[in-house]
Amino acid sequence: MKTFAEIDLIAPLHRALVDEKYETPTPIQAQTIPAALSGRDVLGCAQTGTGKTAAFALPILDRLGEEQPRSKPNCPNVLVLAPTRELAIQIGDSFATYGKNLPLKHVLVYGGVSQNSQVRALNKGAHILVATPGRLLDLMNQGYIHLNHLQVFVLDEADRMLDMGFLPDLKKIIKQLPKKRQSLFFSATMPPNIVELSRQLLTNPTSVNVTPKKTSVERIEQQVYYIERTGKRELLKKILQKPDVDRAIVFSRTKRGANMLAQKLLLAGIKAAAIHGNKSQGARQRALEAFRTKQIDVLVATDVAARGIDIDGVTHVVNYDLPTEPESYVHRIGRTGRAGAEGLAISFCTSDERRDLMAIEKLIGQKVPLAPGQPAPQPVSEESKKAAPQRGGRRNSRPRRGGQGRSGDTSKNSGSQRTAGHGSTEATATDGKPKRRRRRKGTRRQQQSGQTTG
Repeated sequence: MKTFAEIDLIAPLHRALVDEKYETPTPIQAQTIPAALSGRDVLGCAQTGTGKTAAFALPILDRLGEEQPRSKPNCPNVLVLAPTRELAIQIGDSFATYGKNLPLKHVLVYGGVSQNSQVRALNKGAHILVATPGRLLDLMNQGYIHLNHLQVFVLDEADRMLDMGFLPDLKKIIKQLPKKRQSLFFSATMPPNIVELSRQLLTNPTSVNVTPKKTSVERIEQQVYYIERTGKRELLKKILQKPDVDRAIVFSRTKRGANMLAQKLLLAGIKAAAIHGNKSQGARQRALEAFRTKQIDVLVATDVAARGIDIDGVTHVVNYDLPTEPESYVHRIGRTGRAGAEGLAISFCTSDERRDLMAIEKLIGQKVPLAPGQPAPQPVSEESKKAAPQRGGRRNSRPRRGGQGRSGDTSKNSGSQRTAGHGSTEATATDGKPKRRRRRKGTRRQQQSGQTTG
């Protein structure tokens, strides 16, 4: 398949594609559209920016355009499930663009706003429903959405959905799907839990894997700084204050780290905002809009929150923390160099991140060059690797009590003692309830001399 004109789509869709100047399908479109048009289930592995929305939207619109089903109140023919409000809005816009010459209705359903207008739109009937899991399940429980007439189900960015904790909601929604349906499943990565979920949803699917590895990074200039953790913040400030930095995304490994880093940048006079899974949908949308309209210059993001960012003009991506999964590096630096533009991806690498960098270089098939003027890194001995502190853990070597691992709990009370007052201590038990110890009326020396504390 060389052009869209060769795809067997109905005329209204071809006219819309001509208007949008769509000529050559992307790899995900070229492989997915024919299979979906034939009614097959599809398992697609593709990241954001590869054109997968059109890959599932065009076959759906073609099917509905030919059948011309009557829209029934509260009973959609198609359900597209997206992890975030931002992605749901983008998908809705795509359906409106491609289907502008068809008498089909689509409705968006997501949280963070009043449900009243969404309920009214559903009552009027919709062929296509684009929804986020939480609000969809809420409206289903209220009786405003019924899936018994569903013909096509699309699950988009499944791995991100699970990362955001939507698996329980997904399982409840899946139970309500009719057995006879077409399912299209898309994910940027395919870890075991995603593979297992796809097996529950799909029947004899066509597998499409167009995840770019080398091609997406070849056009992006890459640099690495070998640096100690304590020097990261100052180096980041210097980089972001350079005149050639127009719009930058900085990646932090943790949500807390993203918040702290954004605050420090603001104090340094750099307009920045954090975006991550703990932020409300409204807050994420405001941050994205401020970044898009250049009210802020820097977006500090975690991997999960940044997957759906599709904003042109990002000149720099900075990996403040290297990702533990090499594939995430490709997704991250793909935020720059979009639409044929040039981009620069800068990574900070500490001694305990060397193995992460080696895994990244193995995946992309090339060494990440040293930043200009940087000396070659000193080799890291095996003893140093073993002694290196775990990320997010304590800087000293004293083991945690109670067998705690990397749970993300940074509470100072966990397995430790704190002074509760003069001459007394309070210990924290493993169940989180404080144990009281009897107050000592004086130290041994004071008792021997006949003195007590007041």
